[in-house]
Amino acid sequence: MHPETHLALHHTRTAELRAEADAHRLAAQARSPRALRTRVGWTLVEVGLRLASPAPATP
Repeated sequence: MHPETHLALHHTRTAELRAEADAHRLAAQARSPRALRTRVGWTLVEVGLRLASPAPATP
């Protein structure tokens, strides 16, 4: 393969990989608020269940 052709293919693949990494990074950033919202929601459920359960009897 001619060196210039190989270099052109390398640059094309590099651009594709960078675009894929950017897309993955943006997707991860978009998921973060949902994950935080889910953790906060389950924490509130746990607190609510602790408040709703009867207090243990102290001797």
